[in-house]
Amino acid sequence: MTPTAAIDRSKVKALMEREHRLFAQRNPRSFELYQRAKHSLLAGVPMHWMTRWPGGFPVFVSEARGATFCDVDGNEYLDLCLGDTGAMTGHSPEAALPGIVAQLHRGITTMLPGENALWVAEELQRRFGLRYWQFALSATDANRFSLRLARAVTRRPRVLVFHGCYHGTVDEAYAWLVDGKPASRPGNIGPQVDPTLTTRVVEWNDLEALEEALKPGDVAAVLAEPALTNVGIVLPEPGYHQALRDLTRKYGALLIIDETHTLSAGPGGYTRAEGLQPDILTVGKPLGSGVPSAAYGFSEELGTRAHAAIVPTAADTGGIGGTLAANALSLAAMRATLEHVLTEEAYAHMISLGEKLEADVRGVMEKYGLPWHVTRIGCRVEYLFRPNPARNGSEALAGQDPDLDPFMHLYMMNRGILLTPFHNMALISPETTQAQVDRHTKVFEAAVKELIS
Repeated sequence: MTPTAAIDRSKVKALMEREHRLFAQRNPRSFELYQRAKHSLLAGVPMHWMTRWPGGFPVFVSEARGATFCDVDGNEYLDLCLGDTGAMTGHSPEAALPGIVAQLHRGITTMLPGENALWVAEELQRRFGLRYWQFALSATDANRFSLRLARAVTRRPRVLVFHGCYHGTVDEAYAWLVDGKPASRPGNIGPQVDPTLTTRVVEWNDLEALEEALKPGDVAAVLAEPALTNVGIVLPEPGYHQALRDLTRKYGALLIIDETHTLSAGPGGYTRAEGLQPDILTVGKPLGSGVPSAAYGFSEELGTRAHAAIVPTAADTGGIGGTLAANALSLAAMRATLEHVLTEEAYAHMISLGEKLEADVRGVMEKYGLPWHVTRIGCRVEYLFRPNPARNGSEALAGQDPDLDPFMHLYMMNRGILLTPFHNMALISPETTQAQVDRHTKVFEAAVKELIS
């Protein structure tokens, strides 16, 4: 047995220094562009968290197709990050392009409905089981709008989220547990108000804490991922979702299920795969094959109440929607994606390869006696350098490894494989092949050998 703690950290440091040198050698043009970008882009990147990629600077992409992309230095990568789910369809999927391109010639936005809006709403209704739908440009906005409507309908002020959750940049979701007590999440930039004034936060899988937080009767909605995903996958314990549904109904809180990342579970996300019964469901990211698009749906009963809560003369100024929400291009992209890309057949392929990647990674861990683990939701696979799956957000965060996590990312990148930053997530697209999964396993095993030899 080689416990994680027993891995020679000085050796990891030396390997990391070697990998940094290799990264710089492989990417001179990206480094040149990064230096130039510092004069016009904040921190040298167009979106600030791009500074978090391993290597000291980001690679600049020249082209992305299917499950691969090329950078400006001519390096080709197997993309298992896929835009952190935004490109789960694969990059520029050929089956979706005709519908997207055709709409470009017919108009991009008019602030009026078209037939595609009906088609997409009816398809989402079929997949997820909720009656009424509205559209946005990101899952963050879908969550924001849903929370506003939840407060309007229930006339309650508070939201409940789970420690370690991911709901985009929703202000209310930036309440975490710090030293076991609710507080603003570390790194929360310029919050409008202290999020503990708007939000209660409890640990995932802790039903006792959940009920205590709901008892005061002032929670408008529980905003929940079906499983925590942005701190390493933390699955619900058996019976947890049914208990969550029962408790929200008991105390009059609405249940919002955010499928932003768990759409990996199947054509109807985790909701359909596991028979969940949310009052509201939000979904975005891959819904439009990378074209900004999102949707939020309501049960029939709640949809009627939500519609009644919107004053007709203030429909355009009530904080719901936006000028470009439900634009024609986004709706065309969603229709093309749902009709031709994220199909039952595509998911069967994706999930099968996800199962293979999970089994192969676990096999390497067992072969070398490593006390690590791997978890999966459909075609989304993550491996963590700790013995047991985390039960909640605190355990997941405590189990992150500041040495091994960046080493694995950089080692993979230098050998042409991109994982999701911050945690070792590998995502399978409809374009990913078995040979590509085997390639990842081969590189993963090579990294393991270097760490323990």
